Amino acid sequence: MTDNPRKKEPAEPPEAEPAPPESAQAEPAEAGTLEEQLANAKEDAQKYLGNWQRAEADFQNYKRRVEQERSESRRFASAALIINVLPILDDLERALGSLDARLAGLTWFEGIALIHRKLLILLENNGVTPIQAEGQQFDPSLHEAVTHADGEEGKVLAEVQRGYKLHDRVLRPAMVVVGKGKEETKEEKEAEAPEGSEKPEQASEKQGDDQS
Repeated sequence: MTDNPRKKEPAEPPEAEPAPPESAQAEPAEAGTLEEQLANAKEDAQKYLGNWQRAEADFQNYKRRVEQERSESRRFASAALIINVLPILDDLERALGSLDARLAGLTWFEGIALIHRKLLILLENNGVTPIQAEGQQFDPSLHEAVTHADGEEGKVLAEVQRGYKLHDRVLRPAMVVVGKGKEETKEEKEAEAPEGSEKPEQASEKQGDDQS
């Protein structure tokens, strides 16, 4: 008898475990990428904000500087014209000062005086003011010393030519005479000499006797 062996059926392969869904695998990587992008976006936003704030501050400073320069230009636009007018005012004042006071009341005299007053008012309305000089302490930023004389040291004794300012800027310094201190006379020096000391004349005479 021939044995008819039973065909062996092939073994079934073990069931493969179901693969996790693709979305579950990509989720952690995508989450990390989004956080990095958000952090980078925040950093860029802060950088852009800082740049904008600096640009805004620079623009405001520039605008303020331009307005200040424009205002200064308006205030001092007439400076050159006024400087040329001042010598005419000087001549007019010298002419008035040289006239005899007995002429006051005459029509032409009053006319010249009126022109002088109007010129002063015009200059004042444009911000021009005279510089105080006589009796003031000498100030090199306001005064120009033309000579020195006996008097209180550093004090303005007289005004040779009036100075003027346009607002807070000196248009022309005042030309003045400045005190250099009072020189002592011979009598004052002798009075200040201590008692018992020889006078200069006596000392010189005694020295001459000794040499002879």
